Amino acid sequence: MAIKLFDSELKVMDVLWKEGDKTAKQISDILKEEIGWNMNTTYTVIKKCIAKGAIERTEPNFQCHALIPKEVVQEAETAELIGKLFDGSPDLLFASLLGHQKLSRDQIERLRRMVDALE
Repeated sequence: MAIKLFDSELKVMDVLWKEGDKTAKQISDILKEEIGWNMNTTYTVIKKCIAKGAIERTEPNFQCHALIPKEVVQEAETAELIGKLFDGSPDLLFASLLGHQKLSRDQIERLRRMVDALE
């Protein structure tokens, strides 16, 4: 992923990923309710996302559409995390997660199935 999204931009993108296409006003209303942002803050962040090519704006009413799927961002962010903090080693990330989290039996079983599927 050539586009680096900051936390504020991810909040706007998350609204679009969860809700689908929304007007800037609708995004602003949602983020005001969820995290207390005012309209100017939301509009500024939306404009940054548009400039980066993460959001497409159309008329009428400043309609916003996510151009990047959430899964693409998740993969890129995970790869960056693994590279920065775990010396490029996914197994070290996995070990860290397992060592610091209380997992339910269902979560453990899901992880086992994922590992089995990789083999």
